[in-house]
Amino acid sequence: MLTLLPRLLHQTKNHHFLRRCCSQRPLPVLTLFTKDPCPLCDEAKEVLEPYKHKFVLQEVDISLPENSVWHDRYKYDIPVFHLNGQFLMMHRVNTNILEKGLAKAERQTTQ
Repeated sequence: MLTLLPRLLHQTKNHHFLRRCCSQRPLPVLTLFTKDPCPLCDEAKEVLEPYKHKFVLQEVDISLPENSVWHDRYKYDIPVFHLNGQFLMMHRVNTNILEKGLAKAERQTTQ
């Protein structure tokens, strides 16, 4: 496989796609603090759909007893998003903030 990869990359027109999907780089983790029901969270997940290949989505239900710290912090602000454990945005998905955060996360993994 490793010996075939350079040839495949050379032969394909979409070598950037192959490099990304065969990469050993882990995807950043986008954490969504949510609860059920949460119509704004559902709306946010729809906005995230075109970006889903760029991150791993982890949902944290703040209404569960084990997540009481997050409930106390975010009960009036969900949806809230963290990227790789750092606060990113709340209330609605801002695609500009998301794209900048994902680009920064990608730069950090390539260094």
